Amino acid sequence: MSLMSLTAVELGRKIKEKEITAVEAAKAAIEAVKAKEDKVNSFVTVVDEEAILKRAEAVQEAIEAGKLTGPLAGVPVAIKDNMCTEGIKTTCSSKILYNFVPTYSSEAVKKLEEAGAVIIGKTNMDEFAMGSTTETSAYGETKNPWNTDHVPGGSSGGSCAAVAAEEVPYALGSDTGGSIRQPSSFCGVTGIKPTYGTVSRYGLIAYGSSLDQIGPVAKDVTDCATILETITSYDEKDSTSVKRDDTKFTEALVDDVKGMKIGIPRDYFGDGLDSEVKESVLAAAKVLEEKGAIVEEFDLGLVEYAIPAYYVIACAEASSNLARFDGVKYGYRTEEYTDLHNMYKKSRSEGFGAEVKRRIMLGSFVLSSGYYDAYYLKALRVKALIKKAFDEAFAKYDVILGPAAPTTAPKLGESLSDPIQMYLGDIYTISVNLAGLPGISLPCGVDKSGLPIGLQLIGDCFKEKNIIRAAYSYECTREYKHSPMAAE
Repeated sequence: MSLMSLTAVELGRKIKEKEITAVEAAKAAIEAVKAKEDKVNSFVTVVDEEAILKRAEAVQEAIEAGKLTGPLAGVPVAIKDNMCTEGIKTTCSSKILYNFVPTYSSEAVKKLEEAGAVIIGKTNMDEFAMGSTTETSAYGETKNPWNTDHVPGGSSGGSCAAVAAEEVPYALGSDTGGSIRQPSSFCGVTGIKPTYGTVSRYGLIAYGSSLDQIGPVAKDVTDCATILETITSYDEKDSTSVKRDDTKFTEALVDDVKGMKIGIPRDYFGDGLDSEVKESVLAAAKVLEEKGAIVEEFDLGLVEYAIPAYYVIACAEASSNLARFDGVKYGYRTEEYTDLHNMYKKSRSEGFGAEVKRRIMLGSFVLSSGYYDAYYLKALRVKALIKKAFDEAFAKYDVILGPAAPTTAPKLGESLSDPIQMYLGDIYTISVNLAGLPGISLPCGVDKSGLPIGLQLIGDCFKEKNIIRAAYSYECTREYKHSPMAAE
């Protein structure tokens, strides 16, 4: 069995107990990437082998000197390509940032490095995190390790595929409207989107600033809780960062849901939900009920308004955030131009892909004079109503349970031909970002084609421990299923 088949915590324990070294773990990751990358295309950039091994040696020395004692010391990791990494190319999977090498690292990456993580590379993603399939990347599509004819989901598809293919034990992703939870569901891995403000956004290249949040992707709930505990911090460099004193998320790894109140929104189980997904998710609810949880159905409301509100807000913020990519300071600049204005126009036209252009134009439209009140302000009011609906639900329930996605992973090429259908695929994840709530996706079965199905658990703000406890309790009833590519 490859070392990459272990969970991050298991691998960290073996390094700590001197069964293996950080260098051996790094070599195993390098070999796994070399063997599988042609088939899956999880990475945009793989760090130079010599630099990886040099870092692993330095970490090993620190472990032996007793300076690094954490559970992730020496464990290889992959970082989504929209997080700045000092000295390592960061492209957001876009042509417009094809040569951008940051001079600093994002706060979440720094926290991992301080804990002794060894970065293997930067993972593929939908361009600027805009997409649900990792097909809008300028560096080619990522494929699902369960079936390479299918998408891995998005936008953190590269991170989820790298974990599912067992190229690395864990990865970081970012979640703006489900970009950790939906690909985790499609790839049969576990991913957490924490409460907004829990993990610093400093160094995360922004898509929708009021929605973006960094989180972990791993094989199991224990890993995700451990990683989240490591990257959580208050950061003065991020104006939306929140001071918290309840971040010992590993304390919630308890197999006990007796008396926990779990609500199932009827609105999540109507038209558009695949019957096999519905069956698996409700079977998971039954398991938790048998373990002592109180499970009830309820009406959440406003679900149908979540997608239009989300796309108006996210695209408006994107059009503002992406204005900085103009060919002047860094990144791609067109070769032939007549004046400054022409250079801006041509650099952006040639540098951005179709989906990014679509969202910039939509965002510019809803922010324009005459339409701002009709669209953008109305969407903000809907956002507030969605938050209110969740507040009312969490007055009665500890956790809300539902699917992470309406179907299993679609085939490559199916979604891009119909963007509206792709947007509708985010129906169960988007509200969580609009309300700033924590959510987790974990595997709960496979469909008749052998593709994974994801269960989503949603908690109230700052109540990650509730969803971690419920997820861990459910996970204790089933074994982790390795993807077919993991065995190769």
